[in-house]
Amino acid sequence: MKIATLGFALLQATGAGVKAAEITVVCTNAVKTVLEELGPQFEGANGHKLAIRFAPTSELKAQIEKGEAFDLAILTAAATDDLIKQAKLAAATRVDVARSGMGVAIRKGAARPDLSSEEAFKRALLQAKSITYTGAGFSGPNLKKIFERFGIADEMKARTRIASGNAAEAVSRGEAELGFTQVSEILHVTGAELAGPFPPGVQVHTVFPAAVGTGAREPAAAQALIRFLTAPAAAPIIRASGMEPG
Repeated sequence: MKIATLGFALLQATGAGVKAAEITVVCTNAVKTVLEELGPQFEGANGHKLAIRFAPTSELKAQIEKGEAFDLAILTAAATDDLIKQAKLAAATRVDVARSGMGVAIRKGAARPDLSSEEAFKRALLQAKSITYTGAGFSGPNLKKIFERFGIADEMKARTRIASGNAAEAVSRGEAELGFTQVSEILHVTGAELAGPFPPGVQVHTVFPAAVGTGAREPAAAQALIRFLTAPAAAPIIRASGMEPG
């Protein structure tokens, strides 16, 4: 869902007066739709330009650890905190941008599985002919824990297809019956739809902070972007992307 430009309220949040700069951003895929919506508005409000690379958190974290140059990182809380310990990110700049839960993707028009309870979720897993999730992302480790908790780890191995990208996109192409990923990564995939979130007993919420790199070339502009993303006026766009403001 597109939301109109937020105007003066967000203009005030950008840190007007900061010299225009190109800000290099590394951003986890779960926050992609938020940045795609708010990024152009940020650029238009103050003249800064964004160079954004989207990828799974694990991939981006590995690149940062190898010395990749960047100004701002938006990753999972665990990755962010570890990079702060490694002195790759500045602790004083860390601000939570959004919070997201896990969801189940189905092909558009397919029958919706019952996800209303843990027992219903377990049945849906066992009834699915195939499932998919991204091996390099946050979803895989948490799903494996759920499978083990349900006592169905062996049954799920044979029907699991590891996705190389967004699990919802794999479902839209017919590569699997059910896909598991962040709700925010499902809502805007053509050909797929959200069957529903994980039930409360097994739901896993992920917090996505932003933090400025300790070697940032444009730290002031990067902090202006953080203020923009966490301004109250940005909250409706974050919610429209299937997330909650941080």
